[in-house]
Amino acid sequence: MQVTETLNEGLKREIKIVVPAKDLEARLVQRLDEAKDKARLNGFRPGKVPAAHLRKMYGKSFMAEIVNEILTDAPRSILAERGERSATQPRIDMSEDEKEAEKVLDGKADFVFTLNYEVLPKIEVKDVAGIAVTRDVVDVPEKEINEQIERVLSSTRSFSEKKGKADDGDRVTIDYLGKLDGTPFDGGADNDAQLVLGSKMFIPGFEEQLVGVKAGDETQIKVTFPENYGAAHLAGKEATFDITVKEVARPDELAIDDEAAKKLGLESLERLKEVIREQLESQYGSVTRQKVKRQILDALDGDYQFETPERLVEVEFNNIWNQINNELQQAGRTFADEDTTEEEAREEYRKLAQRRVRLGLVLSEIGEQAGVTVSEEELQRAVYDQVRQYPGQEKEIFEFFQRTPDAVANLRAPIFEEKVIDHLLGKIKVTDKKVSPEELMAEEEEEASAKPKKKAAARKKEADAGEEKARPAKKASEKK
Repeated sequence: MQVTETLNEGLKREIKIVVPAKDLEARLVQRLDEAKDKARLNGFRPGKVPAAHLRKMYGKSFMAEIVNEILTDAPRSILAERGERSATQPRIDMSEDEKEAEKVLDGKADFVFTLNYEVLPKIEVKDVAGIAVTRDVVDVPEKEINEQIERVLSSTRSFSEKKGKADDGDRVTIDYLGKLDGTPFDGGADNDAQLVLGSKMFIPGFEEQLVGVKAGDETQIKVTFPENYGAAHLAGKEATFDITVKEVARPDELAIDDEAAKKLGLESLERLKEVIREQLESQYGSVTRQKVKRQILDALDGDYQFETPERLVEVEFNNIWNQINNELQQAGRTFADEDTTEEEAREEYRKLAQRRVRLGLVLSEIGEQAGVTVSEEELQRAVYDQVRQYPGQEKEIFEFFQRTPDAVANLRAPIFEEKVIDHLLGKIKVTDKKVSPEELMAEEEEEASAKPKKKAAARKKEADAGEEKARPAKKASEKK
């Protein structure tokens, strides 16, 4: 096998491989000889089939197997000999001429093909001792815990039938039928729907128009769906709802005691407080973790600048771009609505893709040199976490992971990354800073309210801190 480098430009490599016809013939002769004792052909005793007859019967199929073995083994062996690591699976190019292919299978021509790939850049890991980050620390206020307890227990609040008009805070039981231009639309009807007025569970303007209704009333209200409503066919549309009021009920006094906690499956009010405290601490801790991670990644981004493999960037860009366009489509919006152009957005997200790839390679190298690994137990735990997200479909999801190794590999990457971040936290300077919940969340809320064109930095932070997608439109929670 003759191996010739035909391109060495930056990270790009092209290798031409020529397997002489005589080498193919030698492998075919060996394959036919091995098959001689196994072949079972009518008219011939085992082991006595003439080589010429075997070649006539199996020559092309054996040669096709040999060619496929070469295409499978060559990339791996060539990269190993060259001491290179390919960023992606090497692309194999060969002649599409059918006559040329027939000659190869007949053993009358050399087998020629090329490998095209990009090598992973060599990264010299730098000392991280100079990196300093500030870690915001929040002590959960008792007031917030108590407010959360009240909100949680409000779901257990009982209501008593009320004679007269509905006030804010009352619960109404209604039948409703939504219409666009006088025609009912999918998902716009329900019977015996219960709605607490003022809860803002329905679209703006709906609940407000029900204040003052009483049992037995039939009325019609008009509303306009928000421009960013999740269902594109309703976004920005004016609709009417025919309402029949079946009951008005006032809220009973909210009980905050052990009995109320037991309705939630907890043994006491004190245990409910513990659970809520743990949840709030976890939520604030998650925000703190992301902010620290952003600082680390920003520092690494400043320390490492190198050429990134184009194919990896293209894959990352396509993932981001598809997500962006899906969200815009679901919201019924365009890039112009987001105060940008498609060209500007493409440039912005390509830069984001390059940063993601570069930082991913840096973290990978740091982790590898530090001996960071992901255990099978951690991987299985991640699989079970995924399975639990689909109640009722556990068996199907678990079987999906069993038969899809790539899906399991995708779970490994974020676990590995978080363990590398933990490793770095043990090496860098971390200064704890006591802050209030409002101070901790101020930056997040500011970014969430910023116009999309001005959110480039925010989206980088989201993406690099473990978010699965960058968002050009409003977040899902803002689309209701």
